[in-house]
Amino acid sequence: MTDPFFFGYGSLVNRDTHDYDYAFRARLKGWRRAWRHTRGRAVPFLTGVPCAKSEIDGLVALVPGANWAALDLREEGYGRHLIGDGLAHEANHPISAQIYAVPPASMVYPEQRAPILLSYLDVVIQGYLREFGEAGALAFFNTTDGWETPVRDDRAAPIYPRHQRLSASERGFVDDQLRALGVVPKRG
Repeated sequence: MTDPFFFGYGSLVNRDTHDYDYAFRARLKGWRRAWRHTRGRAVPFLTGVPCAKSEIDGLVALVPGANWAALDLREEGYGRHLIGDGLAHEANHPISAQIYAVPPASMVYPEQRAPILLSYLDVVIQGYLREFGEAGALAFFNTTDGWETPVRDDRAAPIYPRHQRLSASERGFVDDQLRALGVVPKRG
């Protein structure tokens, strides 16, 4: 039996947001990301969504001693799902991994969508830029649904609890990609 790993596809790609050090770049076939609203959350967040024709990059990281408690607390609102086929990774040994995804029964589709926090998106993109370069960060935007959701520019007073300081080039990259999608963050 091997120790369990998780597959992170959002903020968990940014190694500065966690202390799961035994981690490797990975790719998962059969999934996309989506911005979703859920019961009990004021803002939308990323979730994995099964999609046979898609694949996403991320990190797989060891959950030491199979102690999921801290990670389950961080990922509250998600369910853990065992990954079967479709996971490729840079580890030099076989691994068993799970992915966090919001249960469909928890998702809501409000007429007035709450905005994505720019401080959250910044963290995610910073992780992708560091792990996969600009091409990987561009792929994030292309393999994520829900960009019609408004974005709140909270950079001056970040709300996201694991926010990180971005370099000028990282901020510029995020801003350029949002502009390309036609998304104009609202200050506040």
